[in-house]
Amino acid sequence: MYHWYLGAALTETITTIDALRARLRRIAAGSAPRVAGLAQWLLEHPEEIAFNSVRNLATRSGANANTVVRLAQALGFSGYDPCRRAVQDMLRNRADSYSTRAGALYDTPHDSVLSAIRRAGHRNLDSVFTPAAQQGIVAAADMMLTARQVHVIGVRSCFPVADYLGYTARMAFENFGGRAGAPGDIRDRIAATGPQDVVVSMTFAHYSVETIAAHDLARSRGAQTVAITDGPASPIARGADILLCPEMDGPQPLPSMLAAFALAEALVAAMVARSDTAQGNIARYEQRLIESGAYLMV
Repeated sequence: MYHWYLGAALTETITTIDALRARLRRIAAGSAPRVAGLAQWLLEHPEEIAFNSVRNLATRSGANANTVVRLAQALGFSGYDPCRRAVQDMLRNRADSYSTRAGALYDTPHDSVLSAIRRAGHRNLDSVFTPAAQQGIVAAADMMLTARQVHVIGVRSCFPVADYLGYTARMAFENFGGRAGAPGDIRDRIAATGPQDVVVSMTFAHYSVETIAAHDLARSRGAQTVAITDGPASPIARGADILLCPEMDGPQPLPSMLAAFALAEALVAAMVARSDTAQGNIARYEQRLIESGAYLMV
């Protein structure tokens, strides 16, 4: 099983309290006794990180200051202060509904909003192209290239990204399944998969139940799975063979899909770069569209 996280550091995958608890559980189960004991205590009190200094947290938990710092580092942070700031941000964003995000935009100067979107967009795109992220993209590309059939699942705000990934891949590769357009299509397609197939599922908070069901069904069928989501606490992260987590920051009412689209482009490009038949397939596809009058050639 491969777990590839898009981002330069593990801290970028801890964006919710649930994700923090998931990391703490792993630390509690597999770390040195003192660090594991502190992680176990924090599972019941994760907000204590936000409200206490190193010394205060050590006193409240019965640990020592060195153990507190080691725990922050085990969580993937460079030290306790960035860990504390991240947890403070999580607590502020726990009720981060679409309407709350929209309300935060009201009456904000347009230049401030656009500047924030631009800055966040750059950070989100950077998360797709870190060295670790590129390893994950190549691993997913290799998995899809050798699959008997690839199905890409995404609904609601994820549908355009899933559709784009599937559409561009089908130009070059015959093993990509078509669009799921009718009620029941998703379940019918995934029910026919097996160990030689790959199911790519994408969903972000708020998580779509159809996509979660497709991911779970694919796993039960023994299919290989690629999860594109917002962190290891996501429902489709469980049991995924490859986990890709593009950043989605920004002030928009819905989380930004910019990096998800870039990830889709990168996956297809990585496949094309590793295939000796892709160019010819794309050329024939393009010619068919030209001959059918699908394009206005000027």
